[in-house]
Amino acid sequence: MAQPIDVALTAAWRALSTLDETCGWRSIAIAEKGNCTLLAGRLFPSNEEALLLTFDGNVSLPLSSQLPDAQGFKVMQIPSKSLTASLALVRQSHGHLEFFTRMASDVVNTIVNNESCSNDVNLHLFLGRIRAWQAFMKKGHDSLTTEAELGLVGELEFLDQLLSTSLLPYTVLQGWVGPLDGIQDFELGHGAIEVKSTLAHQGFTAKIFSLDQLDDANRQPLFVCGCRFAIHSTGLTLVERIKDIRLKLSTDLTAIALFESLLIAAGYLDAHAECYTRQFIVRDTYFWLVDEQFPRLITSNVSLRVRRAEYEIDLSSLQKNQTTINEVIKMLGAV
Repeated sequence: MAQPIDVALTAAWRALSTLDETCGWRSIAIAEKGNCTLLAGRLFPSNEEALLLTFDGNVSLPLSSQLPDAQGFKVMQIPSKSLTASLALVRQSHGHLEFFTRMASDVVNTIVNNESCSNDVNLHLFLGRIRAWQAFMKKGHDSLTTEAELGLVGELEFLDQLLSTSLLPYTVLQGWVGPLDGIQDFELGHGAIEVKSTLAHQGFTAKIFSLDQLDDANRQPLFVCGCRFAIHSTGLTLVERIKDIRLKLSTDLTAIALFESLLIAAGYLDAHAECYTRQFIVRDTYFWLVDEQFPRLITSNVSLRVRRAEYEIDLSSLQKNQTTINEVIKMLGAV
């Protein structure tokens, strides 16, 4: 029986460790996919753990300035005189080894479990997954706060509704830009949707975190989707919602790979699953078109001296409409 990837990486790194001061790379192959080889490696004389991705064949690597670099790890090109091209995910000296091992194992599994053997796809998966971990690290290594958990539940509820429309799953997931620090949570067609969630029985107060969040200057139309939840024993936990969406995407391996990366970028890890025990049911879902009458602070209606702002809106005071999600995506030009 094959070893789990994290065990194989740890064993390889241990075998490669040495006090030898010779400069250069030492590596052990861990897995292969198409014309790509994944290797556990160490860079000497610094003796840093690394995950190497080597391509046998044509592939266009990004410029060094475009490669991910975060606190605890970096991605670098490995110079080669042969026809092969290589990238390395390298732990920096201050990076936590256990966390780095988890990230490297996840990257390997993502590539190995994908149905494509294309060099370009494998490169995209390698860098995309690392960038997801980079976004995760910005949010911290701990489980989501209760507020962040509710926010993610709301975005997943809207995403689940989109998956029930005529839109292709991969199109839906490409439009989920909130985890990647998008201005709004979803960008579809030529418009956008900002999702807000509440557990309040009465009222609906939405926090707005910037002057850009409700600005439709760049993408029109802009909608706010309001999801009212309640905690109830018949509801679904965050983990159960994710499980349901994974099941819906199970036949589209490209879409599910993107979904998993976006979950990491949103701050969710399966390792924290036991932290998410609240069971959410949806009471109501509303859509508001953000237009001239919508109460908002944006760059064009505040003083030039106002550089940034956070504020709250009482959405319950706005007139509720009967717009459906199919009408919304049609207005966005997504279908």
